[in-house]
Amino acid sequence: MAIVLAVTAALAAMVVGANSQEKKEGDATHKIVHYGDLKWTPIMKGCELAPVSGDFNAEGTPFVLRIRCADGTKIPAHWHPADEHLTVLKGAFLVGTGETYDESKLQTMNVGNFILMPKEMRHFAMNKGETIVQIHGTGPFKVNWVNPVDVIPPDKPATAEKPKP
Repeated sequence: MAIVLAVTAALAAMVVGANSQEKKEGDATHKIVHYGDLKWTPIMKGCELAPVSGDFNAEGTPFVLRIRCADGTKIPAHWHPADEHLTVLKGAFLVGTGETYDESKLQTMNVGNFILMPKEMRHFAMNKGETIVQIHGTGPFKVNWVNPVDVIPPDKPATAEKPKP
């Protein structure tokens, strides 16, 4: 009987303690991010990036970002200094590993598929259909190109030419 009373008292103390904890100062409320509110920035020809949450450049900070690529866009071999957690949201994302782009090594990831690419692993990709992937992790998130000359820069914004006199 003494054991039952001791267990009951311990459980009661835990419940009272859990209910009496004060809310931490500065607790944030939830945040809904609507797709139409994302700010897309070109990162290479055919691909653009939009931050969703957090600062992916900050050391030790959790982040979520999305990358949207046009059909057929090839992403040259690269690596990241931290693990990359990637989920396909739209289209088909084909990924392979190695120092150079090799179509024979591509594996197809469809909507809902997830991959964990270990830090410093060299990898490359291609997109079928307009493709959107979501990446999350702990910053900083950086892309180190194996061969930077393989990267095609984004198109420059169109500028209005002045008519010649």
